[in-house]
Amino acid sequence: MLIEASTLKGFKIAATDGSIGTVTDFLFDDESWTLRWIVVDTGTWLSGRKVLLPVSVLGHPDTSARSFPVRLTMARVKDSPAIDTHKPVSRQHEERMYSYYNMSPYWGNGFYMSGYGGWTADMSDVHYVDSRRRQDALDAKRHQGDEPHLRSIDAVTGYNLQATDGSIGHVEGFLIDDTDWTIHFLTVDTKNWWPGKHVLISPRSAKNIQWAENLVNLDVDRKTVMDSPTYDPSVPVDAAFEARMARHYIPEATHGAAS
Repeated sequence: MLIEASTLKGFKIAATDGSIGTVTDFLFDDESWTLRWIVVDTGTWLSGRKVLLPVSVLGHPDTSARSFPVRLTMARVKDSPAIDTHKPVSRQHEERMYSYYNMSPYWGNGFYMSGYGGWTADMSDVHYVDSRRRQDALDAKRHQGDEPHLRSIDAVTGYNLQATDGSIGHVEGFLIDDTDWTIHFLTVDTKNWWPGKHVLISPRSAKNIQWAENLVNLDVDRKTVMDSPTYDPSVPVDAAFEARMARHYIPEATHGAAS
């Protein structure tokens, strides 16, 4: 099912033993256009601290109760590494988070499942701190110069969209799949170019993103966007509509699939 990401803001996060806060944002990988982390405001529980949770711990959202179950205890979340949500999340910090939760990173090196860089029962606090400091230094050196690819959905909302022959509007929202957390479409506000028209753009049409200019460059022209299937925000996007979008934007791909 496709859900508008903004509708999930404010959902309560229910750990296995109590509430830990509310959803304020999602971080997505701008290479795969997949949600990776959920940003949670812990409110008075942790004195306003925000925490990151990997989307892999999320259960199916309960839209009627506006709640997300998560497969973690409150203590596990409380002791997670601190994060400054006002700064870009580095690959080094992601590695530290995955290490803490004993999960393999999505980029696939897999060594965290064996506890690499983590605390063990027979490790003293001093030994752990020293080990963690050495590991942080190694991580920083290994990832020096890495281009951060995690972006805030909240921040990217409002970015201008540039077709090959001119502006078509700005990012209004994100339609995400709540089963695998991929971003299927950007919803586009075209009121400054084409009043009254609602359109969707697949992330596959995004050529690049210029973060300093708050700009998403597309590899399609304005006429292609104008002739795309009409999107009615009040009607859920189903498989048939997605197929129509695919036929419009990449007809050679659907033709090849049919033959």
